[in-house]
This record gives sequence, structure tokens and C-alpha cells, in this order.
Amino acid sequence: MKPIIAIFRIVVGVLFIFSGLIKANDPLGLSYKMDEFFEVLHMHFMIPFSLTLSLIMNAFEIIAGFAVLIGYRMRFFSFLLLLLIIFFTFLTGFALFSGLIRECGCFGDCIKLTADQSFWKDIILLVMILVIFIYHKRIQPLFPPRINAGIMIFAVLFPIVLQWYTLSHLPVVDCLPYKIGNNIPEKMQAPPGSTPDVYETVMIYEKDGKQQEFTTENYPWQDTLWKFVDRKDKLIKKGNAEPAIKDFILNDFNGNNMNRGVLKESLPVYLFLVLDVAKAGSGWEAKMQAYEKQAAEGKIVLMGVTSSNQAAVEQFKANRGIHFEFLQMDGTAIKTAGRSNPCLLILNSGTVVAKYHYNDIP
Repeated sequence: MKPIIAIFRIVVGVLFIFSGLIKANDPLGLSYKMDEFFEVLHMHFMIPFSLTLSLIMNAFEIIAGFAVLIGYRMRFFSFLLLLLIIFFTFLTGFALFSGLIRECGCFGDCIKLTADQSFWKDIILLVMILVIFIYHKRIQPLFPPRINAGIMIFAVLFPIVLQWYTLSHLPVVDCLPYKIGNNIPEKMQAPPGSTPDVYETVMIYEKDGKQQEFTTENYPWQDTLWKFVDRKDKLIKKGNAEPAIKDFILNDFNGNNMNRGVLKESLPVYLFLVLDVAKAGSGWEAKMQAYEKQAAEGKIVLMGVTSSNQAAVEQFKANRGIHFEFLQMDGTAIKTAGRSNPCLLILNSGTVVAKYHYNDIP
């Protein structure tokens, strides 16, 4: 039994450290995934705490992983790991069997796992951790007390420092589709040889208090007793791939699409991403005013991008002393493009050439 426990400890410890490190590299990404779970579970009151929970969970995964590897206080950590893996298994099981969430975010955006892969991974880990929990008394510390204590102090401080850095700047490793070097128009195309999803437009009409779905070919356009209710796109055949970027849609406040002008512009395009103008950080104002002068001289194209409404944007511009035009984009797309609020994205013919947290704008 001893060799099996040793193998299980190594696998569990390494996986938890690896998982925690990937998510600690981008704690905002995990908080966005938590928001998705809270929305689906109708736990909206938890959304304000999602970032705090993300920071704590990432740190605990790393700390617990080191504890299991060196055999540190196994009664305590094996019990907490068991609770954690039961919780994870519930989440991945819910994502798999409900079909409401496609990915659990177990390894962040760097390693994408499908719902079924995540679930069975957690089932295997649950078995391993259960064995470790049952036989925790047989596990002895790997090093003398002082060395173990030093390792655990490092295990506590490292995720704290790493997550502070990534929140104050940007992820150390950018795994998002808008990372430096990626061409946005290319990433908006499905991979070569892939089959896209096939959708059918469904028209919903109502008659005598009953609603019925029709296709565009058989909807009752001649029968005036049927009243149009809604239309939706229904997935009828799942493809085997999808574009890495599928929601880069820039509109002005009149609803005009500006994608072509932005992505085909010959001058460098500076996109100042502000997810929510009411929650935007500060300290960047003088730098963006300097870029505004460069734009006026015809050296660059400067545009703001936000999910906020026009009235809020105008007030924001007046308060911060900026005057350049703002476009609108879906909030999820902005969160994917830049992990800070605000974030400066620089494009050259549609290719991302630089990305800056608002603390680091040059």
C-alpha cells in the first residue's frame, strides 16, 4: 500500500500545484468563470466575492499541493483536499450533466478541458485523495520540521506575490486569443479543415394562447391568426471546432459596425479597453492625453472600447479629461481581450503588437 500512497501523493500534489499556478497566473479569469457558475445557479449575491474566492482558491491549491508532497500536517490537509475535490466534482458534474456551462476552467485558459474531461479527471482525483485521507496516518513528513516549515512559508507567500503581480500588471503568460502576436481577423476564422456549427433559424408564433416553433420555410406567413413572438438560432449540428475569437464586434453608439475600419487601418490602432467606466482604475490619464495628441497629429488611431452606455461614457470622458471617440463591444469580449480595467491594446493591421495594464501604459 505504501508505494500506491506515494504515487497518489505525487500525482495529487503536482496536479494541484500545477492547477493553482495556472489559475494564479490569471485570477481574474477564474473569477469570471465563477461569475458564470453563480449566474447559472441563481446565486447572484456571490458575484461581488468572486475575485476574493478566486484568490483564496488558487492559493489554497498551491499550498495544499506542497503539503501533500512533503507530508505536512496530513490529517488537516487531506481533509481539506477531500472537501475541495468533492466541491470540484460537484461543479464539473453540474457543468457536464446540465449542459449549461461548456468548460469548468479547471486549468484556466491555458489548457482547455471539456466538461466530460474535467469531470472524469475529478473522479480520478477524488479516488486518490480518498485513499490519502483514509491512510493519512501512514504518511510521514518528508523533511525535518524546519525544512518543511520553510517550504510551507514559500508555498503561502508565492501565490500571494504572484497574484498581486498579475492583478497589478497582466498575466505573466498570456493564454488568451488576444495575446501579442495574434492576428485578430485570422483568429476570427475557424481552423482549416474544421466543420462549423450548423444553426437553423426558428420562428416562434402564437395562436389561441399556444406557442409553436416554425422554420423559415414553413412559418405561417399567410395565416393572420398567428402572431409573431420571437426568433432564435437553434443548433442542429455540432461542429468540431470554432474560432478562437468569435465576439470581436465593434459598433459606434448608432449601431454601425466599425470592425473593417479598425482591422484594416494602416496606422497603428490604439484601443483603450474600459470594461466598465464606473469601475475604471486611475493613474493613466496623462499618458492617454499624450496619445490623444499623437492621434490629432495623424501618427496613430486612438479609440476607446467599452460595454458602458453613451451617457456614462460621456461623463467618464469629462471626469478624466479625455476626448477621443468610444466604440461599444460586448463585455465578455473586453474581459477576454484585456485583463485590466482599463487596458491598452495596440494593433498593427489587425495584429496585436502590445498590451498594457493601465499601471504600465508607456
